[in-house]
Amino acid sequence: MSEVLERAAAGGRISEEEALELYRHAPLHELGQAADTARRAKLPYLADTATYIIERNINYTNVCVTACKFCAFYVPPKSADGWSRDLDEILRRCGETVELGGTQIMFQGGHHPDYGVEYYERAFSAIKVQYPQLVIHSLGASEIQHMAKVSGVSIEEAAGRIKAAGLDSLAGAGAEMLPERPRTVIAPLKESGERWLEIMETAHRLGLESTSTMLMGTGETNAERIRHLAMIRDVQDRTGGFRAFIPYTYQPLNNHLKGRTQTTTLEYLRLIAVARLFLYNVNHIQGSWLTTGKEAGQLSLHYGADDLGSVMLEENVVSSAGARHRSNRSELIHLIRTAGRVPAQRSTTYELLAVHENPADDPVDDRVRSHIASTALTVVDCPPSAGRPGASQGAHAGLACAGAAVGSVRAIR
Repeated sequence: MSEVLERAAAGGRISEEEALELYRHAPLHELGQAADTARRAKLPYLADTATYIIERNINYTNVCVTACKFCAFYVPPKSADGWSRDLDEILRRCGETVELGGTQIMFQGGHHPDYGVEYYERAFSAIKVQYPQLVIHSLGASEIQHMAKVSGVSIEEAAGRIKAAGLDSLAGAGAEMLPERPRTVIAPLKESGERWLEIMETAHRLGLESTSTMLMGTGETNAERIRHLAMIRDVQDRTGGFRAFIPYTYQPLNNHLKGRTQTTTLEYLRLIAVARLFLYNVNHIQGSWLTTGKEAGQLSLHYGADDLGSVMLEENVVSSAGARHRSNRSELIHLIRTAGRVPAQRSTTYELLAVHENPADDPVDDRVRSHIASTALTVVDCPPSAGRPGASQGAHAGLACAGAAVGSVRAIR
């Protein structure tokens, strides 16, 4: 095991069997130390730095035909609770993102039965016309498959058309668990893991880079977690199109799995470390404070992660399933700095936009915080005037507290 750790820390390739052995049995601190050594060697320009991004996840509809068992966000077609955002409302949220210093839009939603390629072309082209400075890092392989089916076109045509309309890169959405057994259990109507990877490979060939993800804690085995990593690594060997790997943890509320299984913090940290050692061909590993908590996110920076995710100005999907962690830019900067790293704001492609070397020069803006708006929050923590008409004359009247503004939506009947 020591030889495997030493080889992986030096950037050498380890086998799937060796990775599983490390995940199950390697001493925790030695595992973390090897992963941190690999991180420093992989990203020397970030050796003493950890990054974050300011973004907004705009969910355009909650109507979905896929009915994943872990999801608390979707409603079936014809549900009285279904909604879709008007394009004007989407553009308003994009403008607000720009005003708050955000650089990236995550445009994600359900697999609406009526939304083909044309819907996304209209949305992306409108965003790019009004806000060309925003990077559209959005959707995933599952959405591409769905829109291609609705429009009756090939995967290649669908991906090419939304790229031409303004899509800059794909998120890792829809990966969940790629191996067949756990994927069939939690997402029986979704495409197979192999198909998800085929679509990503096609997108990479067309010049659409992406991230990759893993949903931990829905009943998968340790071996299936490592198989998931191996499936990603195999595609990365061929395309080089995955910029980052982002594991996150299942949230147990309001979904059909009903919290029957979850992931411990130690399991999560071990997975982060093994991912850094195993995915030698993927540049970045992101820690997820949104689902694991800020303390676990901070610890991930000592287990091979080089990025602490985002100040997510809006998020609805995992919040619907019970994720209640909130943060702001000042707090993320503090978490990174007290982990012994220099905080830096990054772009989607990991260029450094602002390096916060001197605490005295840290940016201060109380508006730059997670969840200024969310349809998923049920508990609103507001000062008495927040959200009331006329309470503020500023651009963010009604957005002074989490959940205070749902925004304009169009009901689906």
